Amino acid sequence: MKPWHKLYPGGVPPTINFDEYSNLSEVLNQAVKKFGSDPACENLGKQLTYDDLNRLSRDFAAFTVKAGLKKGDRIAIQMPNLLQYLVVLFGSLRAGLVVVNTNPLYTPREMKHQFKDSGALAIVILANFASNLEKVIADTEIKTVIVTEIGDLLGGLKGVLVNFAVKYIKKMIPTYDLKGHHLFKKVMTDGETLPFDEPVITKEDLAFLQYTGGTTGVSKGAMLTHGNLISNLMQVECLINPIIKEKEVTITPLPMYHIFALTNSLGYVRLGLNNVLITNPKDLPAFVKELKKHKFANIIGVNTLFNALLNRDDFKSVDFSAMKLAVGGGMAVQKYVSEKWQEVTGAPLIEGYGLTEASPVLTINPLDGKNHRVGSIGIPIPETEIEIWDENNQPVPNGEIGEIVAKGKQIMKGYWHRPKESAEIMTDGWLHTGDMAIMDDEGYIKIVDRKKEMILVSGFNVYPNEIENVVALHDKVLEVGAIGVPDPTSTEVVKIFVVKSDHSLTAEELQAYCRENLTAYKCPKHIEFLDELPKSNVGKVLRRILKENDAKLNTYT
Repeated sequence: MKPWHKLYPGGVPPTINFDEYSNLSEVLNQAVKKFGSDPACENLGKQLTYDDLNRLSRDFAAFTVKAGLKKGDRIAIQMPNLLQYLVVLFGSLRAGLVVVNTNPLYTPREMKHQFKDSGALAIVILANFASNLEKVIADTEIKTVIVTEIGDLLGGLKGVLVNFAVKYIKKMIPTYDLKGHHLFKKVMTDGETLPFDEPVITKEDLAFLQYTGGTTGVSKGAMLTHGNLISNLMQVECLINPIIKEKEVTITPLPMYHIFALTNSLGYVRLGLNNVLITNPKDLPAFVKELKKHKFANIIGVNTLFNALLNRDDFKSVDFSAMKLAVGGGMAVQKYVSEKWQEVTGAPLIEGYGLTEASPVLTINPLDGKNHRVGSIGIPIPETEIEIWDENNQPVPNGEIGEIVAKGKQIMKGYWHRPKESAEIMTDGWLHTGDMAIMDDEGYIKIVDRKKEMILVSGFNVYPNEIENVVALHDKVLEVGAIGVPDPTSTEVVKIFVVKSDHSLTAEELQAYCRENLTAYKCPKHIEFLDELPKSNVGKVLRRILKENDAKLNTYT
């Protein structure tokens, strides 16, 4: 019995039976039997029931067999949150294919790296991005190309009008020439008439090559098995069960090609939820308008997204009467954002923690909100071992800083075709996360920062998260990113990049504020104001890009 087990909400077991499923397809099969005619997902005003998702994914799987794809082949999916995504996802998994999720906004260079590295033989891509594929496809092994358009599953006149508007009025589809490509609507029509026998798929079979975000280095493909994903969705589900009930509505604004939203969406199927997919959460007026159409129980996001919503007056008039919780991941949830979210919505904003290599969830604050600690990533989820190690791979006493390491059934097999990097991150089944943290006696963990992003100031370790959390509390600051820059007298000093919420803010005012709230060596020596900060596809501030751009423009002597 671990000390944190007593902190789980009532009804959460410390152990789980992972033998309920042999593969992810069985998750959908069970949901169809239980929730067949209930809505499974919704996008742009169109719903698909669980029966619809079952039928359409079967038809897609049948087409992949006809196209010559076999179990173990890699198929890339490159589209935002659309109904087609879930159809293609489950169809691919049913056919035994390995899904390679690809950010639609990738440049041709980034696409080429991912497709060559994964050895993808097929791709389903939104037409808006097909011109980029044209530039690199000759340098990849891709033979089967399926192109979809935004309105393809909306049906009737609406689907036709949406596709027409996107292509001819908004001119959002650059001209492309992909010889021999298939149109998604024709693929689905053909699939209806084709036979399909599901292959034997076990927990040990690969389900995803999920590429790391590359925030601290080269993007690598994490090998995630059916068993890895099944384990994590069941681990998270047992925590959600006492809070979220079957057939409720959940909102997914984070892209499903990101591991956080992906695992959540698989879990939502098991719970019979109606998953409302937000295609473009950056269009905040449209996003808030969509929120007003639903009485939703749950929403996932990242700190920057929650902060952006809270800064809109129209968000305050959303109906939060059915809302039970929001879950923040991908980056630290700032105290100010957490407190304001509770004030505006009446529901807790719960911070969790994970990474691609762990499918992804490792820790989370108790979801009932009763034992939630703002600033902590929470406690280990069921059937997960977490320890804090020193540089010699030895556990440190509670209360001391070390690296988070994790072990559990959700941990990846390794990196695709990268045995050296796999060995560097794994020790006897323990995953080295690269995150520096403290664990207290109850099991609550507080991250102090990324191991590789620590700033060394005159021999003192300074953690960017701490600086950012303090600066973000200033009334005139909207967003902030902190990095270390060279200094001839103290190795490094702190530099912050700030987006103002009030244009009257000056560097002198901010310096004075920092001196009041931070030890001298932690205070930023350099302050630069920007119109926006570089972010990953899920809104995480990319300190690496800040550092690279700054190095090109500045020398510090």
